[in-house]
Amino acid sequence: MSAAREPIGVIGTGYVGLVTAAGFAELGSDVICVDIDAEKIARLEAGEIPIYEPGLAELVESNRSRLTFTTDISVALERARLLFVAVGTPPTYSGDADLSAVHAVVEAMPASDRHALVMKSTVPVGTGRAIKRLFEEQGKPGFRYVSCPEFLKEGTAVGDFLRPDRVVVGDDGDWAGDAVVELYRPLLDAVAVPGEDPLDGLVRTDIASAEMVKLASNAFLATKISFINEIANVCEETGADVVEVAKGMGLDDRIGPKFLNAGIGFGGSCFPKDVTALKQLAGNSGYHFQLLNSVIEVNELQKRRVIGKLEKHLGSLVGKRIALLGLAFKPNTDDMREASSLVLAARLQAAGATVTAFDPIAAEVARPMLRGVVLSDDAVSAVAGADAVVLVTEWQEFRELDLGELRGAMAGDVLIDGRNALDASVAASAGFRYEGVGRRPQAPSLASTA
Repeated sequence: MSAAREPIGVIGTGYVGLVTAAGFAELGSDVICVDIDAEKIARLEAGEIPIYEPGLAELVESNRSRLTFTTDISVALERARLLFVAVGTPPTYSGDADLSAVHAVVEAMPASDRHALVMKSTVPVGTGRAIKRLFEEQGKPGFRYVSCPEFLKEGTAVGDFLRPDRVVVGDDGDWAGDAVVELYRPLLDAVAVPGEDPLDGLVRTDIASAEMVKLASNAFLATKISFINEIANVCEETGADVVEVAKGMGLDDRIGPKFLNAGIGFGGSCFPKDVTALKQLAGNSGYHFQLLNSVIEVNELQKRRVIGKLEKHLGSLVGKRIALLGLAFKPNTDDMREASSLVLAARLQAAGATVTAFDPIAAEVARPMLRGVVLSDDAVSAVAGADAVVLVTEWQEFRELDLGELRGAMAGDVLIDGRNALDASVAASAGFRYEGVGRRPQAPSLASTA
């Protein structure tokens, strides 16, 4: 990549900030990464990556000469005119986004007509307008603002950055928007269909519309998940198999197969927060977004249904030993935000059960959140003596488990496949009473019980 690319600043070194910084460094930009957490910066300077994301450590290491880590924002202001903001915007108790970190960044900016904030953090629609008003009030009218929402998926974030399905830039049609487009142009060129304009993958629009694209996209995907989960619940009542139903639906190109995997609900840092934020935004604007209320309700219902399935097989859960396989909200990440395992563990303990668990990556992150849960070093140890096991996160190594060995370590024979990741017939052959989500239950085969 060309060394002539302009340097950039990235404020915040979490999932989005660190992947964005490493990705732009891979494209040839010098990147100044700023964070108020001095310990995190020290770890990054020492070559330690504080989060688990496949390929990220290698990307940071290979571009170390282009990456600067600092707690001093003036270093970024001196060297870069574009400052990408990737700070946290967690939900408050009211459901609104907590923009305190964003406002701290705005306050830290000097008066300037050569700098621009490029917002990567997910913020409510209208945030850009409010920030521009703050710049005016603070005597910084020349400071520019661009909305450039991120669409990175944890577990595949590096690939998502380097091969984006779209780039959204919301701006006022000035130099800052042009500069952001130029930064992303090599990525648009790389994924362009031969013979088509690379800028077909670019959505350049106004700031409010760019802000809405991110919230609307995640809310739609969450709606798709809750819809297939509702279909799965009906399948359980009617004897249909949701896996076959989803396959038939997904072949319709108006629907598509993605996000049609029934399970125990979505979690993570984006879907729950963004669905709630959009619902709250609509409510604050005087509109009742009724559909999103149902999306949230269905997502919570899926976790309760797991408890019901266990009680169907085991009766009272008092004194029962239940093993959870997987803790992170999805595979290939150690992110525990809004993870289904947290809800399941708490409800199982409230019902009187003893809970054991194993996750190949997220165990240490999860440990302080799972008081009373016994964390094991491997799957077989986690299920030893268990009356039932629940597959919570569909890690590849769980798909490859020897189910016969797993069953042999258990006291009971109940397997709840919360992600429909396992072969039901293989589970039955191994001696399990198998239940997926929206699938017909499988009794242990005669051979396995002989």
